[in-house]
Amino acid sequence: MDKQRSRISIGIVTHNNEGCILELLHSIKKFTKNIEYRLLVVDNSSIDKTVELINSVNDYDIELIENKKNIGFGAAHNMIIGRIDSEYHVIVNPDITLKENTILNIYNYLENNHDIGLLTPKILNSNGTMQLLPKRKPKFIYLLSRRLSFNFLDKYRHEYEMRDKDLERRHDIEFSSGCFIFIRTNLLKQVGGFDERYFLYFEDADLTRKILKNNRVEYNPNFTVTHSWDRAGQREFKYFLIQIVSMFKYFIKWNIRG
Repeated sequence: MDKQRSRISIGIVTHNNEGCILELLHSIKKFTKNIEYRLLVVDNSSIDKTVELINSVNDYDIELIENKKNIGFGAAHNMIIGRIDSEYHVIVNPDITLKENTILNIYNYLENNHDIGLLTPKILNSNGTMQLLPKRKPKFIYLLSRRLSFNFLDKYRHEYEMRDKDLERRHDIEFSSGCFIFIRTNLLKQVGGFDERYFLYFEDADLTRKILKNNRVEYNPNFTVTHSWDRAGQREFKYFLIQIVSMFKYFIKWNIRG
């Protein structure tokens, strides 16, 4: 296989993910069948056993790039984007696992739906329940409604999370979560990958918005992955501050006032 011309490239960015990285790598190996793929990992200066565990599966043909410092989610993924020449690229969080041949199935679907630039599948919790990740474009009131538990804000949270839609059916969406993104590589390169001004958070909303200028973004529940979500931004003050900074960068960039 010519690594530079693989049909699929898969990009993972790690930072202290020793608890989940092997499960993801094993699931890719087990459930990505009948299609050529190239697997690249950028480690953002992990201090746990993440790199050691990645190196322990030396028969998986993983291209590992080790950063000396944590440069952020988007910047690390851009390192991968600069090295690929595939037809499609899959952005995968370390806490994702595959349970079926999702990558081949999405590839076949997009080969027959050329107007879709980016696709996100149904994202499941480990117990099989659905995560409400397909969303509308961020607004301040939407984000406030997810932080404060007031009844009058419920309608905004439900609107943001598209609860007015039947999420057992496919829909065009305005915001695809970065935990699992399946995108045409040429489009990803055309928009310049991720905006590196976001260290973490909102880089996925920003990317989705750029893709939407000329292409559809689809949520499709016929494809599924599992996501062991830890919601660091809601548990640790440091990540909450990063989230706030990214939010204002996003609002300023896109001139969002409401």
